[in-house]
Amino acid sequence: MEFAAVMELSGLQKQRSSYIPELPLCLQGASVQIEFGEPTKVADHSDAHPIQRSFPLTYGQPLLHFLTKPSKLPDSHDTKEHPVMRIGVIFCGRQSPGGHNIVCGLHDAIKSHNPKSTLLGFCGGTEGLFSQKTIEITEDIVLSYRNQGGYGMLGRTKDQIRTSEQVKAALDACEALKLDGLVIVGGIISNTDAAQLAETFAVAKCRTKVVGVPVTIYGDLKNQFVEANVGFDTTCKVNAQLVSNICTDALSAEKYYYFIRVMGRRTSHVVLECALQSNPNMFILSEEVASSKLTLFDITKRICDAVQDRAEQDKYHGVILLPEGLIESIPEVYALLQEIHQLHKKGVSSDNIPAQLSPWATAFFEFLPPFIRKQVLLSPESDDSAQLSQIETEKLLAQLVETEMNLRSRVGTYSGKKFNSICHFFGYQARGSLPSKFDCDYAYVLGHVSYHLLAAGVNGYMATVTNLKDPVCKWSCGGAPLTAMMTVKRSQGPGASSIGKPAIHPAPVDLRGKPYQTLVFNGEKLLMDDLYRNPGPIQFEGPGSDSKTITLCIEDQDYMGRIKELQTYIDMVKKLVKPGCSQDVLKAAVSSMASVVNILSLMSPSTKGQSSL
Repeated sequence: MEFAAVMELSGLQKQRSSYIPELPLCLQGASVQIEFGEPTKVADHSDAHPIQRSFPLTYGQPLLHFLTKPSKLPDSHDTKEHPVMRIGVIFCGRQSPGGHNIVCGLHDAIKSHNPKSTLLGFCGGTEGLFSQKTIEITEDIVLSYRNQGGYGMLGRTKDQIRTSEQVKAALDACEALKLDGLVIVGGIISNTDAAQLAETFAVAKCRTKVVGVPVTIYGDLKNQFVEANVGFDTTCKVNAQLVSNICTDALSAEKYYYFIRVMGRRTSHVVLECALQSNPNMFILSEEVASSKLTLFDITKRICDAVQDRAEQDKYHGVILLPEGLIESIPEVYALLQEIHQLHKKGVSSDNIPAQLSPWATAFFEFLPPFIRKQVLLSPESDDSAQLSQIETEKLLAQLVETEMNLRSRVGTYSGKKFNSICHFFGYQARGSLPSKFDCDYAYVLGHVSYHLLAAGVNGYMATVTNLKDPVCKWSCGGAPLTAMMTVKRSQGPGASSIGKPAIHPAPVDLRGKPYQTLVFNGEKLLMDDLYRNPGPIQFEGPGSDSKTITLCIEDQDYMGRIKELQTYIDMVKKLVKPGCSQDVLKAAVSSMASVVNILSLMSPSTKGQSSL
């Protein structure tokens, strides 16, 4: 593959390449000041010990915040001087709209502060890192790929930096190339690998500092520090338009039920956002299925009941949205997949697995249609999950619903027209799209933030931008330690529990959150009234160009801003309550602070229940 090749651009692509993304105030100007906050902790206290033991040199580092106005705080770093630096950047994980702009932002930040600095791109993902295959990112390359989709600038492979041999190869490459910094672009797996690299480099006293960037179309790299992922906005807008077009078609023909499966791996963030944007008749989330322990029969019955209710209003069409990871959330299917996975680990071939399944698993396996049997036998992904993109859950449900509706017709409980279905999988239509304005700006800003974190000499951090629902000028930039985002999964087995390795895990959809509750509140109307909504194609200028995902706009997740607000209140209390103040003021302060401490102690238990995942 030829990397950073000159592309034949359409008129729209040329216009997009000329757009210069915006920067927030804290990144404008020659001097950027970073405030070092308090040491960070993990969300769950019981995870602290295993994470600290695995990452002794990079655990507990402070939260970083870029200041908008100059300050003389003693715990701040002012990057007025910018020595010559050599920085490498690598695309890990699957391509995501906006990824190129991270490289463009890095390049522009590096060259604007010291033209003699060098940005090297690793060609072909981790394979390029291990083999030290690089190209120097130049102004011409940046001009060609700015605001463009895909990962054509550098390419990618099946990426992971996990084994001791791979980690050593990465260390050798960074030392041989004399890199001051390495920027890893990817999702949860890539940033977990970045944390391990940062720790290994620190132990080896390697000069290379590691910074991760949250980039994934799945939207599952979310926590108190990360509000959104690069590519999620674009992916949801493209998929929402496709879903909306099908909604319009369903309403026009009035004779088909469309089962649409949307990419998203184990979580349902893409489905949730697309449902908010397009208003399909039904949506099923992996998280609600897992929470309610719904079986395949339960899901089929729920859909059949909806079909029957709509038929009573003389409606024989509809649109049903499903997540890619739904199949793994169904209890009996998950148990089957686990058995198959264990046999794969023992080296049993796919052809021989059916003969070695337990009696229960064999019976369920035989119940499944032949095409699903073949798909669930596929070798698992590198993260031990099933090959979800290859398992046609939408066709399985459509077939089961059709069988049940035919049965209801025969026994006389359903007297409507024959059920007809059409199935779609929206997996790859979105991730190669031209990025939305939001993703162009967000990725470009993260590129700048990554450079300034490396210039400040920090290691094992993720570049963060918060307050994203507001205009770019009001965005807050910073950095959070990768270890502060980690959790430890615990599983309860026969007679004993096991503790997994510390990692950044995918964040599920919050079933108590505003976005999900908004859909649930309107669920009955969406099911029966065909309130389809079409957001249209992505707009780059004019009305709609500044739109952001509905999820982001209603979540109200400015964690960094609230940290600063809390610090302001604490400082005010220190000023108001000093020796010499009145007894009444002192009593009120002590009473109030005691109540706050008691409440926070109850909300922050030292142990947690064990997960059965």
